[in-house]
Amino acid sequence: MAGTDPVAIVQLGPADASAGLALSTEAHWNQNEADWRFFLNEGTVFGVRDGNGDLVATAALLPYTSGNAWISMVLVTASRRRRGLATRLVDACLEAAARQHLTTWLDATPDGAAVYGPFGFAPTLQLRRLRLEHSASPTAGTLQPISAPDLDQFIARDTGAMGFDRRTLLAELGQRPSSRLWSHGEAVALIRDGRKARHVGPIFANGPDQALAMVSEIARSETGPLLIDAVHTQTEFLDGLTSSGWTIERPFQRMRFGRAPAQPTSLPFAVAGPEYG
Repeated sequence: MAGTDPVAIVQLGPADASAGLALSTEAHWNQNEADWRFFLNEGTVFGVRDGNGDLVATAALLPYTSGNAWISMVLVTASRRRRGLATRLVDACLEAAARQHLTTWLDATPDGAAVYGPFGFAPTLQLRRLRLEHSASPTAGTLQPISAPDLDQFIARDTGAMGFDRRTLLAELGQRPSSRLWSHGEAVALIRDGRKARHVGPIFANGPDQALAMVSEIARSETGPLLIDAVHTQTEFLDGLTSSGWTIERPFQRMRFGRAPAQPTSLPFAVAGPEYG
């Protein structure tokens, strides 16, 4: 199939979760099948199939409140890259968003940011993905589970940081059997499963010391590898993580279609992963 050949873009459904997972696994992403099922059930996921009916490329649009939506799961299998499939699929997401009068956001690697800029996306937050490798036995700590009323406060803090409500996403992630919503003093955090590592974020706290104390308690309570997507301007938090054994895997960029808004006055210390924002 040449880059100029016509491409049939189809809308995917829940039955395509395992095929989507195969694409993100090939790309070494951290999504699991539950993540794919969420996007397929709550969002609009576009795909391209080859002549055998196998899924070779995807892109998803997940609507939020207040006229906002997230583009994610932009994936192309290795043998079909550089043929314009990702561009066609992102265009499909933007067209769907325009029909619904939605402003779109996405998270991009440095290479991806160079691609999305010509689409009209402007940078907002700079982020860093960090990883902690450890296999220590978990120890009892001082983490406390977040109750249902506290979940509303957690979502309110996320709304203040994001500028729009992500209740559907955060409630779904928080209610998964293996997920944990923890508080430690004034700090709160979500911890959830991924395919390769547990993901920590969002994290909200009144200062870097509180956020670092929360992360330290989380690390004590977990046995496998952990990922955090930290806000680059939270320098004390980032320095504290790296000095305690976390390593920076890569930078990435949060972007918004159109003119970038002013930064919120209250930023999180870590965000949900780039597959969600």
